Amino acid sequence: MAKVKKGSDNLVFGLDIGTRSIVGTVGYLIKDKFHVIGQVVKEHETRAMLDGQIHDIQKVGGTIKAVKEKLERELDVKLSDVCIAAAGRVLRTITTKSEIKFEAEKEIDAEDIYNLLMNGVEQAYTDFAKTNDSDLKFYCVGYTPMRYYMNDYQIGNLEGHKASKISCDIIATFLPDDVVDGLNKAVGIAGLQVINMTLEPIAAIQVAIPEKFRMLNLALVDVGAGTSDISITSDGTIVAYGMIPQAGDALTEIVVQNCLVEFETAEMIKRAAGGHELIEYTDILGLPQTIEPSKVLEMLDAKLDEMTDLVAKEIKRLNGDKSVSAVFVVGGGGTVPGYTEKLAKKLGIVKERVAIRGKEVLQAVEFENEDPKKDSLMVTPIGICLSFYAQSNNFIFVEFNGQRLKLYDNGKLTVSDAAMQVSLPNEDLFPKRGKALTYTVNGKAKMIRGEQGDSCIIKLNNEPADLYTVINSGDIIEVIASTAGDDAKATLGSLKEISDPLHIVVNGKDISLPRTAMVNGELQNEFYDITDGDDIVIDNFYTVEQICGMLDIKMTPNISVNGTPAKETTKVYEDFTLDFSEEEQNQLNEEEMNSEEEYEEEEEYEEEEVTEDAETAREAEEAKEETKEETSEVKTEDKTEEKSEDKPEEKSEDAGESEEASEEAADEAPKNNEPHDLSIVANGNPVTMHGKANYVFVDVFDYIDFDLRNPAGRSVITKVNGVDAAYMQDLHEGDELEIYWEKK
Repeated sequence: MAKVKKGSDNLVFGLDIGTRSIVGTVGYLIKDKFHVIGQVVKEHETRAMLDGQIHDIQKVGGTIKAVKEKLERELDVKLSDVCIAAAGRVLRTITTKSEIKFEAEKEIDAEDIYNLLMNGVEQAYTDFAKTNDSDLKFYCVGYTPMRYYMNDYQIGNLEGHKASKISCDIIATFLPDDVVDGLNKAVGIAGLQVINMTLEPIAAIQVAIPEKFRMLNLALVDVGAGTSDISITSDGTIVAYGMIPQAGDALTEIVVQNCLVEFETAEMIKRAAGGHELIEYTDILGLPQTIEPSKVLEMLDAKLDEMTDLVAKEIKRLNGDKSVSAVFVVGGGGTVPGYTEKLAKKLGIVKERVAIRGKEVLQAVEFENEDPKKDSLMVTPIGICLSFYAQSNNFIFVEFNGQRLKLYDNGKLTVSDAAMQVSLPNEDLFPKRGKALTYTVNGKAKMIRGEQGDSCIIKLNNEPADLYTVINSGDIIEVIASTAGDDAKATLGSLKEISDPLHIVVNGKDISLPRTAMVNGELQNEFYDITDGDDIVIDNFYTVEQICGMLDIKMTPNISVNGTPAKETTKVYEDFTLDFSEEEQNQLNEEEMNSEEEYEEEEEYEEEEVTEDAETAREAEEAKEETKEETSEVKTEDKTEEKSEDKPEEKSEDAGESEEASEEAADEAPKNNEPHDLSIVANGNPVTMHGKANYVFVDVFDYIDFDLRNPAGRSVITKVNGVDAAYMQDLHEGDELEIYWEKK
């Protein structure tokens, strides 16, 4: 086990998950020097990765687990957190600007700079979403501040300066979800949790091109097995990233085809081509073979020429269609003889300015492990560890309603942050009201709110939580959306404007008239269900004509309102009085009844005229006689009811019984003029009327559902105890009333 120095209690575990091999590095940072205490390199047993992407998650996960367990045994530590890097396959970059303005000039601290960078990352997400024309979901796997500004002037480091405005140019890199998800699943198989992810060229540049060199226009090319990752520096910062999906494995495939060997044997032959000794190998037929290194380089020449041409074109594209001053090459694929020379030629620069960076750039790294490897293959693994300090805990992964979610960590993340990241609608978080009901009453807008629903249910790791519960990497969040309450409902009868009847006085007696309502121009009763947008007009008056129609009173010149002669259109408002000659009205009612009898006789006569045979004629005659008798009885009874009590007329047997019942009810009624309740039966239903000393027939309309304004027949039939009754007839306890429309 390596000797661990003081200050190494915060170990960082970095994994370079490459196409050909996995490199695990464990170390710690003291001041500006990184200490490596353990390194393990293990090649994939099969081609489980191609072009930087995992094809077999289980096998890659198994290799990662083997690397992790070997490091744990050698160092006697437990490794649970890991930093990783993604290859630049299908890489997308976005350059954006972030800005923060302060109310007053203030000293800039580390938190201000962090917030500035996070604002830039969020802006990059927004900008990228606008340009993403594919169906793939992308993750931001890294970001780099290019230039800082203080009050619009460029500055190297904002911290400690006073400013009223700070800004920053940021370059953010995005990779498809399947690349990132595959890496996380493979790491999870090994029992590890990702605490930091970066891009391979970002990691490599941490070591290969120190900040003091970034004022120069340089390119870094990380030639791995499946991809060639590129980054460009200028004016002290990283200005661009790129990728070519061709690297060392493309050369190995050439050897496979020409030497008829399996991939692992071809990889050995390719690596040995840099030497001077004869290369011995066994082909797939089991025959021993030998080959000169120069012959291997000859067969690779055309592919090397193609690869360097692609890399040179990408460098120029990223650098504004011009070459760079120099190129640093890292990674195993770039060590093949002839690579750097060909790349220099394609870029049009001298060959000395394209160099492999290895041992010389690792001077700031102290290796405490036994037999350390100090070559270009170690640049990216160590850079992955250093990226942890450059962008420490820049994001965490959580699961939100079954969806894996990446969040930038500011140390204060809550459930609400995760909900916003997946664009969960606010209405799913907070109780929803049912649909409101809007309408107008007499031109005034009215609204009834819907019922309040239930709040959302939040669980964190299967435990109750709320929107403000702090979350950490690996947490499982479940949000059951809030529910909506019932939609608002109302009937006309529930409106205050219509619930109180209109009170008037007719011939000295209090009369209560129901309010009338027109909805969208049509008459509706109190049971009408109001719908959204209804225009309701409620009158606060009746015309004289309407009242006469309701009370079955004939219009005469003797009708007056508040003592003034009235017309048909005269309006009668609350507490108005309406008077008419009762004697004249009785005469008019009697004349009307006689005219109705004559009308009925005419109808019977006409029916007799159209009878076709004698038998039918005889039956019609009998029906006519019976009708006359019944009409005579009705006429007599009606007159009896309308005469005054001190001048009784001859009554029919039914009328006598009705009078006796009324007298008995009257005996039981209160003997004074104080208001009292009166119980009657209307159309077979018991009804109790309230609040008056005396009740007349028309009062019953306040207690029953009977539409007088929308005629359903020729006239209204009104009866008390089976006998025809007038609207102003007094009512007594126990009276049985019938009200219905006579058919037309």
